[in-house]
Amino acid sequence: MTSIADIRKSYERAELNEDASQADPLNQFDQWLTEAIASQVPEPNAMTLATVGSNLRPSTRVVLIKGYDAQGIVWYTNFAGRKGQELAGNPYAALQFHWVELERVVRIEGVVEKVADAEADAYFHSRPLDSRIGAWASPQSEVISGRGVLVANAAKYAAQFMLNPPRPPHWGGYRLKPDTWEFWQGRKSRLHDRLRYRLSAEQQWVRERLAP
Repeated sequence: MTSIADIRKSYERAELNEDASQADPLNQFDQWLTEAIASQVPEPNAMTLATVGSNLRPSTRVVLIKGYDAQGIVWYTNFAGRKGQELAGNPYAALQFHWVELERVVRIEGVVEKVADAEADAYFHSRPLDSRIGAWASPQSEVISGRGVLVANAAKYAAQFMLNPPRPPHWGGYRLKPDTWEFWQGRKSRLHDRLRYRLSAEQQWVRERLAP
C-alpha cells in the first residue's frame, strides 16, 4: 500500500517575481484567472469560501465566482444556509482559488457584504430556469428526510411559478471586499514564490514577499 506521506510533486511550471507581477492585486488576479480559463483547467471559477461561526469553528465550502472588480469578489447563494448564518454574525471571510495544473493558489481575505437587490435580481434572472426553481426548492443546510423532498419541492414551485420564478427573498449575492491578497506559485525544492498585497492605512496596496 502506498503511503500518502510519500506522495510528492516538484513544482517547475512558472515563477512569480516582483518585477513581472502587477502593482495592483486585482490586475494580477485578472491575469491569472484569464490564464486559468485559457488553459482550460477544470472549473477555473471555483473557489473555497471559509467562514467562522459564533462558536469560533471555521467551515469551508466551494462556491463559484460570478463577478469581480475594484469593489470585490461576488458569488451567489442561499442566505439561510450555514455560510449565510455565519456571515450574518461575522462578516469576515476568506476565499481561495487552487489551479492545480498551473501550480497556483490565490488567497483573498476581507469583509463581506450583500450585493444590491437590483444586482442580485439581474443575475438571478440570467440563470437557467431549473436553477431558479432550485433556489426555491432547497431549504439549504436543513436536515431533510431524503432526495424526494427536493424533487417534490421543485415540482411544486415549477407549477406555481411556471416560466417566471421571482428571486427568493432568502437568495442573493455576497461581495467580499479584499484587504489582503496572496499569490502563490509553486517552485522547485519547495522554495515557492509568495507575494502578498495588503491594504495600508492610507488605502494603498503594499506588495511583500513571504517566505514559503
